[in-house]
Amino acid sequence: MLLSQGEEPARTADPATGRTVADRLGGASGGRASDGGASDASAAGRSRAAERRADRRAERITGGARELEQRLADLLRGGLASAERSDHTLWEETAARMVDAQAPGLAGRVRELGSVPASGPGWPARLLEECALLHLLDTAWIGLDGLPAPLAATVRTRVGLTASAEGPAVRDRWLVLAQHDAPDGRIVTRRIWLYGGESGQTALLLSFGAAGRAPALSLPAGSVIDAEVTPYPGGGRLRAELGQRFGDPAPAASPPVGGTTADAVAAYGRALRDDPWLDAWPVVLREVIPAPSGDGWRLISSVDGSALPVAPSAWARPGLWRLVAFSGGEPLTVFGECGHRGFEPLAAWFPELSDGIGARGIVTLA
Repeated sequence: MLLSQGEEPARTADPATGRTVADRLGGASGGRASDGGASDASAAGRSRAAERRADRRAERITGGARELEQRLADLLRGGLASAERSDHTLWEETAARMVDAQAPGLAGRVRELGSVPASGPGWPARLLEECALLHLLDTAWIGLDGLPAPLAATVRTRVGLTASAEGPAVRDRWLVLAQHDAPDGRIVTRRIWLYGGESGQTALLLSFGAAGRAPALSLPAGSVIDAEVTPYPGGGRLRAELGQRFGDPAPAASPPVGGTTADAVAAYGRALRDDPWLDAWPVVLREVIPAPSGDGWRLISSVDGSALPVAPSAWARPGLWRLVAFSGGEPLTVFGECGHRGFEPLAAWFPELSDGIGARGIVTLA
């Protein structure tokens, strides 16, 4: 209901709330000068200029969202079959206009949507799903002022606005669950997953490097670091910023306890309530056995017999075959990302063979 009630954003301050379009951008406006610094004319001038820039950007994003809504309406009016016959450059042009509107998040989703018709059997259903998610994001942005603060922060992030880590830092002994790199256009994105032994929280650290160069931040999987992390705003609050470290990394004694495959699906479902555009959620599976299933693979829980399909993106990777080989039909503990396409394994632990396999009994699969 909240997401479907879109309104034209105010271009000036609302007399009832005092909110301006810049408020829609959250921390992007740079904030107002504090009372103590109000006498500093230079600082006040910079603050007003930042608000004007934020106002203009919000208006451009809203214009881009409305244009995208019209593009989606035209697609559905003409029928999904028309997408297979249409020129892919039309979607590239739409994505370019979203970039011009300073909404890189919308641009990325448009490019993904344009590639769906060439993704193989079943593409019409996938295309309809992507259209629905994109429509949801458009209307969420247009009706941003009516959303709860955490969901509004998530929408800003999904549209492509940057934010700073906020809130109190959490100090814990963080287990490095996995680290893997993925090309993302002209840059390389490194994702490092952490698990707090005392807090029970999971955190995601992101580090970026230019093409051909490794990102600066690197933490060995299976190690434990005593450090502070500060979460970013948004649903789930998974992404975090690494702060002060206390001492050197140490070997981990054991993996997290984990849950069943049914627990993993339930956790992903709960996370979708906070972020409907979430592709996957980090989970630790305990006592699972990899087994073939039709043309793919699945992980079967030896605890309750529930099963989770392995994501097709992992089928051709060496990590899956390492997992199958090291398991040998016996249950093991696996960490990965559970999403609507299945489970993508990133690391596994073999306690009975921990002295002979990998560092600290962990094997990376990404």
